[in-house]
Amino acid sequence: MENYDAIIIGFGKGGKTLAADLAGRGWKVAIVERSDKMYGGTCINVGCIPTKTLIYDARMAKYRAGDQWQDKAAYYYNAVERKNGVTTVLRKKNYDSLASHENIKIYTGVGSFVSSDEVSVKTNDGEIVLKARYIFINTGAKTVVPPIAGIKGNRFVYDSASIMNLKELPHRLVVIGGGYIGLEFASMYAMFGTEVIVLEGGKELLPREDRDIAEAVVESLNRKGVTFLADVKVNSIDETELNARVSYIDLNSHKEYVIEADAVLVAVGRHPNTDDLFPEIAGIEVDEKGAIVTDEYLRTSNPHVWAMGDVRGGLQFTYISLDDYRIVREGLFGRQERSLSDQYPPVYSVFIDPPLSHVGMNETEALKKGYEIKVNKLSVSAIPRMKISGKSEGLLKAVIDIKTGKVLGCTLFCPESSEIINIVSLAIKSGRDYTFLRDCIYTHPSMSESFNELFK
Repeated sequence: MENYDAIIIGFGKGGKTLAADLAGRGWKVAIVERSDKMYGGTCINVGCIPTKTLIYDARMAKYRAGDQWQDKAAYYYNAVERKNGVTTVLRKKNYDSLASHENIKIYTGVGSFVSSDEVSVKTNDGEIVLKARYIFINTGAKTVVPPIAGIKGNRFVYDSASIMNLKELPHRLVVIGGGYIGLEFASMYAMFGTEVIVLEGGKELLPREDRDIAEAVVESLNRKGVTFLADVKVNSIDETELNARVSYIDLNSHKEYVIEADAVLVAVGRHPNTDDLFPEIAGIEVDEKGAIVTDEYLRTSNPHVWAMGDVRGGLQFTYISLDDYRIVREGLFGRQERSLSDQYPPVYSVFIDPPLSHVGMNETEALKKGYEIKVNKLSVSAIPRMKISGKSEGLLKAVIDIKTGKVLGCTLFCPESSEIINIVSLAIKSGRDYTFLRDCIYTHPSMSESFNELFK
């Protein structure tokens, strides 16, 4: 048995940042990561960084790839290779930065609780038990595999991680799931030149968004060659010698259809990764979805254990995991002044083209909660910066509380939205009302100056 001051299970953003902090304070820290391909966590290996690297190259495809299919396929192959290079460098950098610290030891293997303060790690060399006063769970989330006949073991079926290793550009891609992950890949592959068909089980696409925003997104992706089929049920995915045959039923007409595809992406969601962890042995409560239950300070039902990042449920973003580290740090060494409430209002971006970004409440949510609101909208075509670039797709939308003048929420479906949404987020978090954004002096011509008009 090896004794440590802290055990961190999972090499994600929150965990690796906490490890460096604790080690710098003189703590003896063990990090447990099940795969040597995941040093650094989801973001740099199978999430944010590789997807955005591919999305960037996809956006450049129309300028660099050529018109012939073989040219597009070669360009895509090179994009995947570049993505692999980026992730390899970052993975090594993350590993080296912690492995080189005298107070940190990295164990590559599957970690499981064997008591309230002990973790068993099964490595290629055998099994070892680690013990610590403090244990932090940062194991992330994994793809939900729906119960569809023929899906398991099908060589044409991919999840959001494995499809990024597909080096041959598919002529036709079927995406099962019209959520944010599915839309990012649909947009990306369409820009590479693939025919994309999205199958959504719900009656509406992007149900979390207002209908005007959702419609603008769908229309934009339609123009890029993405076809959406909503209110359908996928029955089976049959593997043939050359491709996959996706069978689905239209729930309105009850007719069955079959689509042939070179690749099928399953993107129906992600759930907390607690497989093999056995949290119940340590007295750690989990919810019906397998997420680790915590209080406002990320403490679990075991007083020795905290949880950070995707494994605790909720929004699955690397910057949330980073802020979870801040909450844990303040709980350990500060005055416990930071909590989950500081993460409100949530802000996110979906990297379709143009990107969709949002903070706070949308119009539908505000009305349901009884707010008296004013809604302003601005077309992207009216923004001077966009007249220069010739881009006209998109819509900006702000929701204001009439009684207080506070910004309740904002949705930006436009170029550079992932950057300028942070300006709105800062205004909301600092308690400013809409006039702050309306009257601020912005550079010209820029996307941020659109706020002068949006909040007028």
